[in-house]
Amino acid sequence: MRRGLGQLETTFFAYMQMRELSTVRMGELRAPLQLSATQERKLLSRLAKAGLIARVWRGLYLVPPRLPLGGKWSPSEAAVLNALMADQAGRYQICGPNAFNRYGFDGQIPIRTYAYNNRISGDRTAGSVELTLIKVADERLGGTETTETAEGQAAVYSSRARALVDGVYDWSRFNSLPQGFEWIQRELAARRVGTAELVKAALKYGDTGTVRRIGAMLERDCVDAGLLRKLSRVLKPTTGLIAWIPSRPKRGTVNRRWGVVFNGSV
Repeated sequence: MRRGLGQLETTFFAYMQMRELSTVRMGELRAPLQLSATQERKLLSRLAKAGLIARVWRGLYLVPPRLPLGGKWSPSEAAVLNALMADQAGRYQICGPNAFNRYGFDGQIPIRTYAYNNRISGDRTAGSVELTLIKVADERLGGTETTETAEGQAAVYSSRARALVDGVYDWSRFNSLPQGFEWIQRELAARRVGTAELVKAALKYGDTGTVRRIGAMLERDCVDAGLLRKLSRVLKPTTGLIAWIPSRPKRGTVNRRWGVVFNGSV
């Protein structure tokens, strides 16, 4: 055991390791360790402040399978998200800058982990993991792929096609346009994503603005007319125009079919 641990702390870790438990909730230690509510609260608080366990949510803590040698412990992003969503009976998918980096769209490594989920909104910190949780409706979750981390955690990410659509849909949150259009063109050209796959994701997870912008781009790039009709059929007739690159002035060539002003080159 780590030098400096008291008898109670040593007993706590021995109990957790014997039971092979990775999470503990307030109230679960009182009977097995014969603690009062105050003793339990102070024990978990001390361990969290020392960096030996990580507080994930009110009364919920992550515990390492073994104590680190000579330093503080921090869980992985996947471990935090899995524990938090299990506690809240919710679902998540890592998205935005993390997905952009994962698929090689963007070389910048995010400091925070962004995750769509159907339970919680806001920023949270667990150990050294900084999360931005984005609450969405159940139907906006999906289009995912799951990978196993080195520690055996299942990490759920937005798929490659879904991440491209999110770059257009959530451009203001992720600051992902106009470069998001370049990512789409590059991924289609390299056949890492199929046009039909992209259109399907745009229809399921995009909004009207997303469909209009992606439709205008695909038509300009001479994509199959049948796929364009799939996109255009969900749009209602309108005389209103939107900017292809929303952060720039609405000046340029107008595509009336999609109601998009091409106000920049990509």
